[in-house]
Amino acid sequence: MEKQTYVIGQRADKLCTKCNEEHGHIVTSVTKRGQILRVSCSKCGTVSSFKLSSRTSPRRSAQVASAYDRTRIYRVSQTMMHTTFGVGEVTAVIEPRKIDVLFQDRVRRLIHAQA
Repeated sequence: MEKQTYVIGQRADKLCTKCNEEHGHIVTSVTKRGQILRVSCSKCGTVSSFKLSSRTSPRRSAQVASAYDRTRIYRVSQTMMHTTFGVGEVTAVIEPRKIDVLFQDRVRRLIHAQA
């Protein structure tokens, strides 16, 4: 079985000890072989070490991601399915009509609440 390699800025799910929730974290440090060393919580900003365990999963199957819709209003921690970028988690509401979404490859700024 081939191990997945990561780059800085990618998404990895982890249990945040400060938030006490499992959600997307941003990879901040990797080894030469592409294994994760440290991650930053997308919700509270806490930087922590990353250990591969059963608590980390690609996405919880119980949580259903709805299709991205630019007319919908999103809140932090909501998940969505984007046709191009895949499953993402809202990490911040930037302006009344902009959100930051953490996808598998990186954080992307999208629009929402369009009339």
